[in-house]
Amino acid sequence: MVNRNKIIIPVMVIILVLAVGLTLKFKDFRKEKSSNVLTGDDIEIIRSDDDYEFDITDDDSMRETILYFKDKQGLLVPVMRRLPWEEGIAKLALRNMIDSPELRESLSLTGLSPIIPAGTEILGMSINPDTGLCKVDFSRQVLNVESKEDEENLIDGVVYTLTEFPTIKEVQFLVEGKTISTFTHGTSASGTFKRENINLAGNISESGSKVLVYYKGENYEENFEYYVPVTVPTLAPVPNIYTALELLFDGPPSELGLTSDIPEGVTFHGVDVSNGTAYVDISFDTDYPSDAGVVLNKMVRNIGLTLSQFDDIQEVELLVDGKTLDDAGLDVYINATIPTFANEY
Repeated sequence: MVNRNKIIIPVMVIILVLAVGLTLKFKDFRKEKSSNVLTGDDIEIIRSDDDYEFDITDDDSMRETILYFKDKQGLLVPVMRRLPWEEGIAKLALRNMIDSPELRESLSLTGLSPIIPAGTEILGMSINPDTGLCKVDFSRQVLNVESKEDEENLIDGVVYTLTEFPTIKEVQFLVEGKTISTFTHGTSASGTFKRENINLAGNISESGSKVLVYYKGENYEENFEYYVPVTVPTLAPVPNIYTALELLFDGPPSELGLTSDIPEGVTFHGVDVSNGTAYVDISFDTDYPSDAGVVLNKMVRNIGLTLSQFDDIQEVELLVDGKTLDDAGLDVYINATIPTFANEY
Protein backbone atom coordinates (compact mmCIF):
# COMPACT_ATOMS: atom_id res chain seq x y z
CA MET A 1 0.00 0.00 0.00
CA VAL A 2 1.35 3.42 -1.02
CA ASN A 3 2.16 5.74 1.87
CA ARG A 4 -0.49 8.55 1.75
CA ASN A 5 1.96 11.08 3.18
CA LYS A 6 4.24 10.61 0.15
CA ILE A 7 1.34 11.69 -2.11
CA ILE A 8 -0.10 14.49 0.02
CA ILE A 9 3.19 16.36 0.59
CA PRO A 10 4.05 16.88 -3.16
CA VAL A 11 0.47 17.95 -3.86
CA MET A 12 0.59 20.54 -1.08
CA VAL A 13 3.90 21.87 -2.40
CA ILE A 14 2.39 22.32 -5.89
CA ILE A 15 -0.65 24.15 -4.47
CA LEU A 16 1.59 26.44 -2.41
CA VAL A 17 3.72 27.35 -5.46
CA LEU A 18 0.63 28.15 -7.54
CA ALA A 19 -0.84 30.31 -4.76
CA VAL A 20 2.36 32.34 -4.40
CA GLY A 21 2.55 32.82 -8.16
CA LEU A 22 -1.04 34.03 -8.43
CA THR A 23 -0.53 36.41 -5.49
CA LEU A 24 2.54 37.96 -7.10
CA LYS A 25 0.74 38.26 -10.45
CA PHE A 26 -2.24 39.96 -8.79
CA LYS A 27 0.06 42.44 -7.05
CA ASP A 28 1.76 43.24 -10.35
CA PHE A 29 -1.67 43.72 -11.95
CA ARG A 30 -2.77 46.12 -9.21
CA LYS A 31 0.48 48.03 -9.48
CA GLU A 32 0.13 48.31 -13.28
CA LYS A 33 -3.51 49.38 -12.99
CA SER A 34 -2.77 52.06 -10.38
CA SER A 35 0.03 53.46 -12.54
CA ASN A 36 -2.51 54.02 -15.35
CA VAL A 37 -4.93 56.08 -13.24
CA LEU A 38 -4.97 59.73 -14.36
CA THR A 39 -4.15 62.31 -11.73
CA GLY A 40 -5.09 65.96 -11.92
CA ASP A 41 -1.73 66.75 -13.50
CA ASP A 42 -2.41 64.30 -16.33
CA ILE A 43 -5.77 65.71 -17.39
CA GLU A 44 -5.82 68.07 -20.36
CA ILE A 45 -8.88 70.17 -21.15
CA ILE A 46 -9.58 69.89 -24.81
CA ARG A 47 -12.89 71.19 -26.10
CA SER A 48 -16.00 72.83 -26.79
CA ASP A 49 -19.68 72.27 -26.07
CA ASP A 50 -20.76 69.68 -23.51
CA ASP A 51 -22.20 67.32 -26.11
CA TYR A 52 -19.76 68.11 -28.88
CA GLU A 53 -17.11 65.57 -29.85
CA PHE A 54 -14.05 67.56 -30.81
CA ASP A 55 -12.65 67.10 -34.29
CA ILE A 56 -9.15 66.06 -35.16
CA THR A 57 -8.04 67.07 -38.62
CA ASP A 58 -6.36 64.77 -41.14
CA ASP A 59 -3.14 65.99 -39.58
CA ASP A 60 -3.54 64.64 -36.04
CA SER A 61 -1.07 67.22 -34.73
CA MET A 62 -3.69 69.94 -35.32
CA ARG A 63 -6.96 70.62 -33.53
CA GLU A 64 -10.06 72.46 -34.70
CA THR A 65 -10.73 75.26 -32.21
CA ILE A 66 -13.22 78.14 -32.22
CA LEU A 67 -11.74 81.62 -31.68
CA TYR A 68 -13.54 84.98 -31.64
CA PHE A 69 -12.63 88.12 -33.58
CA LYS A 70 -14.52 91.32 -34.45
CA ASP A 71 -15.73 92.64 -37.79
CA LYS A 72 -15.77 96.23 -39.02
CA GLN A 73 -19.16 96.83 -37.38
CA GLY A 74 -17.70 95.76 -34.02
CA LEU A 75 -19.60 92.47 -33.93
CA LEU A 76 -18.01 89.31 -32.56
CA VAL A 77 -17.50 86.54 -35.10
CA PRO A 78 -16.64 82.88 -34.31
CA VAL A 79 -13.97 81.38 -36.55
CA MET A 80 -12.75 77.80 -36.52
CA ARG A 81 -8.96 77.69 -36.84
CA ARG A 82 -6.59 74.73 -36.70
CA LEU A 83 -4.14 75.00 -33.83
CA PRO A 84 -1.24 72.68 -33.01
CA TRP A 85 -1.89 70.26 -30.16
CA GLU A 86 -0.03 71.15 -27.00
CA GLU A 87 -0.53 71.02 -23.26
CA GLY A 88 -2.71 73.91 -22.13
CA ILE A 89 -4.75 74.24 -25.32
CA ALA A 90 -7.07 76.84 -23.72
CA LYS A 91 -4.14 79.22 -23.12
CA LEU A 92 -2.96 78.58 -26.68
CA ALA A 93 -6.40 79.58 -27.97
CA LEU A 94 -6.20 82.94 -26.21
CA ARG A 95 -2.64 83.54 -27.40
CA ASN A 96 -3.90 83.10 -30.97
CA MET A 97 -6.32 85.99 -30.40
CA ILE A 98 -3.71 88.56 -29.29
CA ASP A 99 -3.18 91.42 -31.75
CA SER A 100 0.02 91.15 -33.76
CA PRO A 101 1.19 91.95 -37.32
CA GLU A 102 1.23 88.23 -38.10
CA LEU A 103 -2.35 87.67 -36.91
CA ARG A 104 -3.63 90.73 -38.79
CA GLU A 105 -1.93 89.47 -41.93
CA SER A 106 -3.52 86.05 -41.60
CA LEU A 107 -6.97 87.64 -41.09
CA SER A 108 -6.58 90.26 -43.83
CA LEU A 109 -8.82 88.52 -46.37
CA THR A 110 -11.66 88.21 -43.85
CA GLY A 111 -11.87 91.84 -42.74
CA LEU A 112 -11.83 90.65 -39.12
CA SER A 113 -9.61 92.03 -36.36
CA PRO A 114 -8.11 90.73 -33.08
CA ILE A 115 -9.86 91.63 -29.82
CA ILE A 116 -7.00 91.20 -27.32
CA PRO A 117 -4.57 94.18 -27.33
CA ALA A 118 -1.05 93.81 -28.71
CA GLY A 119 1.63 92.87 -26.22
CA THR A 120 -0.78 91.11 -23.86
CA GLU A 121 0.58 88.01 -22.18
CA ILE A 122 -1.34 85.15 -20.56
CA LEU A 123 0.48 84.98 -17.23
CA GLY A 124 -1.51 82.10 -15.85
CA MET A 125 -4.75 80.14 -15.92
CA SER A 126 -6.48 77.90 -13.39
CA ILE A 127 -9.65 75.86 -13.79
CA ASN A 128 -11.75 74.52 -10.93
CA PRO A 129 -13.14 71.19 -12.21
CA ASP A 130 -15.92 71.21 -9.60
CA THR A 131 -17.35 74.66 -10.34
CA GLY A 132 -16.15 75.23 -13.91
CA LEU A 133 -14.61 78.58 -12.92
CA CYS A 134 -11.62 79.56 -15.04
CA LYS A 135 -9.37 82.32 -13.69
CA VAL A 136 -7.21 83.98 -16.34
CA ASP A 137 -4.32 86.20 -15.36
CA PHE A 138 -3.39 88.76 -18.03
CA SER A 139 -0.50 91.18 -18.21
CA ARG A 140 -1.33 94.89 -17.86
CA GLN A 141 -1.38 95.36 -21.65
CA VAL A 142 -4.84 93.80 -21.70
CA LEU A 143 -6.17 97.17 -20.46
CA ASN A 144 -4.96 98.96 -23.61
CA VAL A 145 -8.27 98.89 -25.46
CA GLU A 146 -9.55 101.89 -27.40
CA SER A 147 -13.20 102.08 -26.32
CA LYS A 148 -15.88 100.71 -24.03
CA GLU A 149 -17.23 98.68 -26.95
CA ASP A 150 -13.80 97.07 -27.36
CA GLU A 151 -13.76 96.25 -23.65
CA GLU A 152 -17.13 94.51 -23.95
CA ASN A 153 -15.91 92.58 -27.00
CA LEU A 154 -12.75 91.61 -25.15
CA ILE A 155 -14.76 90.19 -22.25
CA ASP A 156 -17.33 88.40 -24.41
CA GLY A 157 -14.76 87.10 -26.88
CA VAL A 158 -12.53 85.64 -24.16
CA VAL A 159 -15.51 84.14 -22.32
CA TYR A 160 -17.04 82.60 -25.45
CA THR A 161 -13.68 81.18 -26.56
CA LEU A 162 -12.94 79.59 -23.18
CA THR A 163 -16.47 78.26 -22.63
CA GLU A 164 -16.12 76.33 -25.89
CA PHE A 165 -14.22 73.92 -23.61
CA PRO A 166 -16.61 71.62 -21.71
CA THR A 167 -15.07 72.02 -18.24
CA ILE A 168 -15.25 75.84 -18.31
CA LYS A 169 -18.58 77.42 -17.37
CA GLU A 170 -17.54 80.92 -16.28
CA VAL A 171 -14.48 83.16 -16.39
CA GLN A 172 -12.83 85.57 -13.97
CA PHE A 173 -10.37 88.21 -15.17
CA LEU A 174 -7.15 88.98 -13.28
CA VAL A 175 -4.48 91.54 -14.18
CA GLU A 176 -0.96 90.95 -12.90
CA GLY A 177 -2.37 88.45 -10.41
CA LYS A 178 -5.00 90.81 -8.94
CA THR A 179 -8.70 91.36 -9.46
CA ILE A 180 -9.77 94.73 -10.86
CA SER A 181 -13.09 96.50 -10.49
CA THR A 182 -13.26 98.07 -13.96
CA PHE A 183 -11.42 98.18 -17.25
CA THR A 184 -9.90 101.40 -18.62
CA HIS A 185 -13.14 102.78 -20.09
CA GLY A 186 -15.37 101.83 -17.16
CA THR A 187 -16.61 98.36 -18.12
CA SER A 188 -17.10 96.28 -14.97
CA ALA A 189 -14.47 93.58 -14.51
CA SER A 190 -15.54 92.37 -11.09
CA GLY A 191 -17.13 89.01 -10.46
CA THR A 192 -17.36 86.25 -13.03
CA PHE A 193 -18.68 86.17 -16.59
CA LYS A 194 -20.77 83.49 -18.28
CA ARG A 195 -21.55 82.74 -21.91
CA GLU A 196 -24.57 84.89 -22.71
CA ASN A 197 -25.95 87.69 -24.89
CA ILE A 198 -23.31 87.77 -27.63
CA ASN A 199 -23.92 90.70 -30.02
CA LEU A 200 -27.08 91.68 -28.16
CA ALA A 201 -29.51 93.64 -30.33
CA GLY A 202 -32.04 95.39 -28.09
CA ASN A 203 -33.14 95.08 -24.49
CA ILE A 204 -34.23 91.86 -22.81
CA SER A 205 -37.48 92.19 -20.87
CA GLU A 206 -38.23 90.22 -17.72
CA SER A 207 -41.37 88.71 -19.24
CA GLY A 208 -39.76 87.86 -22.58
CA SER A 209 -36.93 85.62 -23.75
CA LYS A 210 -34.11 85.70 -26.27
CA VAL A 211 -32.92 83.58 -29.19
CA LEU A 212 -29.68 83.38 -31.11
CA VAL A 213 -30.05 84.14 -34.82
CA TYR A 214 -27.23 83.80 -37.35
CA TYR A 215 -27.09 86.59 -39.91
CA LYS A 216 -24.57 87.23 -42.65
CA GLY A 217 -21.67 89.69 -42.79
CA GLU A 218 -19.35 90.40 -45.71
CA ASN A 219 -15.96 91.95 -46.34
CA TYR A 220 -16.75 93.55 -49.67
CA GLU A 221 -13.13 94.41 -50.45
CA GLU A 222 -12.13 90.74 -50.45
CA ASN A 223 -15.55 89.20 -51.15
CA PHE A 224 -15.40 87.16 -47.94
CA GLU A 225 -18.71 86.19 -46.30
CA TYR A 226 -19.18 85.07 -42.70
CA TYR A 227 -21.96 84.31 -40.24
CA VAL A 228 -22.57 86.44 -37.15
CA PRO A 229 -24.49 85.15 -34.07
CA VAL A 230 -26.89 87.85 -32.82
CA THR A 231 -28.83 87.66 -29.55
CA VAL A 232 -32.33 88.95 -30.29
CA PRO A 233 -34.84 89.67 -27.48
CA THR A 234 -38.37 88.38 -28.12
CA LEU A 235 -41.79 88.68 -26.50
CA ALA A 236 -42.12 84.89 -26.36
CA PRO A 237 -42.00 83.65 -22.74
CA VAL A 238 -39.46 80.94 -23.65
CA PRO A 239 -37.02 80.54 -26.56
CA ASN A 240 -38.57 78.48 -29.34
CA ILE A 241 -37.80 77.27 -32.84
CA TYR A 242 -40.65 79.10 -34.56
CA THR A 243 -39.66 82.51 -33.15
CA ALA A 244 -35.98 81.99 -34.07
CA LEU A 245 -36.86 81.17 -37.68
CA GLU A 246 -39.40 83.98 -37.91
CA LEU A 247 -36.67 86.46 -36.90
CA LEU A 248 -34.24 84.94 -39.41
CA PHE A 249 -36.72 85.26 -42.28
CA ASP A 250 -37.69 88.79 -41.21
CA GLY A 251 -34.05 89.82 -41.62
CA PRO A 252 -31.49 91.40 -39.29
CA PRO A 253 -31.97 94.68 -37.42
CA SER A 254 -31.07 97.43 -39.90
CA GLU A 255 -28.50 99.07 -37.62
CA LEU A 256 -26.26 95.96 -37.69
CA GLY A 257 -25.41 96.19 -41.39
CA LEU A 258 -25.95 92.46 -41.89
CA THR A 259 -27.90 90.31 -44.37
CA SER A 260 -28.91 86.64 -44.51
CA ASP A 261 -29.06 83.73 -46.94
CA ILE A 262 -32.85 84.01 -47.15
CA PRO A 263 -33.62 85.52 -50.60
CA GLU A 264 -36.22 88.22 -51.10
CA GLY A 265 -39.58 86.79 -52.04
CA VAL A 266 -39.22 83.68 -49.83
CA THR A 267 -41.84 83.39 -47.08
CA PHE A 268 -41.67 81.29 -43.93
CA HIS A 269 -44.93 79.43 -43.14
CA GLY A 270 -44.08 77.12 -40.26
CA VAL A 271 -41.89 74.38 -38.84
CA ASP A 272 -42.48 70.88 -37.50
CA VAL A 273 -39.94 68.71 -35.71
CA SER A 274 -39.89 64.94 -35.95
CA ASN A 275 -37.11 62.50 -34.97
CA GLY A 276 -34.48 65.23 -34.84
CA THR A 277 -35.39 66.79 -38.19
CA ALA A 278 -36.86 70.28 -38.53
CA TYR A 279 -39.24 70.44 -41.49
CA VAL A 280 -39.30 74.10 -42.52
CA ASP A 281 -42.17 75.10 -44.82
CA ILE A 282 -41.52 77.99 -47.21
CA SER A 283 -42.93 79.45 -50.42
CA PHE A 284 -41.54 81.46 -53.34
CA ASP A 285 -43.37 84.59 -54.45
CA THR A 286 -41.80 84.26 -57.90
CA ASP A 287 -40.37 81.47 -60.04
CA TYR A 288 -37.67 79.23 -58.59
CA PRO A 289 -34.17 80.71 -58.94
CA SER A 290 -32.09 79.37 -61.82
CA ASP A 291 -29.36 78.30 -59.36
CA ALA A 292 -31.85 76.66 -57.01
CA GLY A 293 -29.34 74.16 -55.66
CA VAL A 294 -26.94 76.86 -54.51
CA VAL A 295 -29.68 79.08 -53.09
CA LEU A 296 -31.42 76.30 -51.18
CA ASN A 297 -28.20 74.90 -49.70
CA LYS A 298 -27.24 78.36 -48.44
CA MET A 299 -30.71 78.74 -46.93
CA VAL A 300 -30.47 75.36 -45.18
CA ARG A 301 -27.03 76.22 -43.77
CA ASN A 302 -28.28 79.57 -42.43
CA ILE A 303 -31.37 77.90 -40.96
CA GLY A 304 -29.26 75.08 -39.51
CA LEU A 305 -26.88 77.46 -37.72
CA THR A 306 -29.83 79.29 -36.17
CA LEU A 307 -31.42 76.01 -35.04
CA SER A 308 -28.14 74.68 -33.62
CA GLN A 309 -29.06 76.26 -30.25
CA PHE A 310 -31.83 73.66 -29.89
CA ASP A 311 -30.33 70.35 -28.81
CA ASP A 312 -33.02 68.13 -30.33
CA ILE A 313 -32.40 69.30 -33.92
CA GLN A 314 -29.87 67.38 -36.03
CA GLU A 315 -31.07 68.04 -39.59
CA VAL A 316 -33.11 70.51 -41.63
CA GLU A 317 -35.44 69.63 -44.49
CA LEU A 318 -37.17 72.24 -46.63
CA LEU A 319 -40.76 71.96 -47.76
CA VAL A 320 -42.26 74.20 -50.45
CA ASP A 321 -45.96 74.89 -49.89
CA GLY A 322 -46.09 71.75 -47.76
CA LYS A 323 -44.44 69.53 -50.38
CA THR A 324 -41.03 67.90 -50.42
CA LEU A 325 -38.54 69.44 -52.84
CA ASP A 326 -38.96 66.50 -55.24
CA ASP A 327 -42.75 66.84 -55.22
CA ALA A 328 -42.35 70.60 -55.72
CA GLY A 329 -40.30 69.98 -58.86
CA LEU A 330 -36.90 70.84 -57.35
CA ASP A 331 -34.44 68.05 -58.13
CA VAL A 332 -31.48 69.27 -56.05
CA TYR A 333 -29.17 67.77 -53.44
CA ILE A 334 -29.40 69.39 -50.00
CA ASN A 335 -26.86 68.98 -47.20
CA ALA A 336 -29.35 68.72 -44.36
CA THR A 337 -26.93 68.27 -41.43
CA ILE A 338 -26.67 71.02 -38.81
CA PRO A 339 -23.26 72.71 -39.36
CA THR A 340 -20.57 72.17 -36.74
CA PHE A 341 -18.84 75.49 -37.35
CA ALA A 342 -20.30 78.82 -38.46
CA ASN A 343 -17.08 80.00 -40.12
CA GLU A 344 -13.86 78.26 -41.09
CA TYR A 345 -10.67 80.02 -42.13
